[in-house]
Amino acid sequence: MDVLIKIKDREGVVHELQAPTDMAMNIMELCKAYELPVEGTCGGMAMCASCQCYVLNDVALPEMGDDEEAMLSEAFYVKSNSRLGCQIPITENLEGLELELAPES
Repeated sequence: MDVLIKIKDREGVVHELQAPTDMAMNIMELCKAYELPVEGTCGGMAMCASCQCYVLNDVALPEMGDDEEAMLSEAFYVKSNSRLGCQIPITENLEGLELELAPES
């Protein structure tokens, strides 16, 4: 089953992406699959913050882990709604999620 996730890129364009829930992907990998400008330099290990995004609506996300919190405490352009895309697995719960890509560091 796919879920619809909306991601606003750094130019303000909103992309409506169909995200598969059966491939163990995360938001960073989804962005890369759709060729959105997300580096993912660390390969999804919560060590670079190049996949930082802002959560724009109220969708239940998994709790933030210690590694993600530590990385965001050192990253640029962090807001109260910042998350690392690599730490958000794509599940059916994400239907309707709206995100905005953070500026590049």
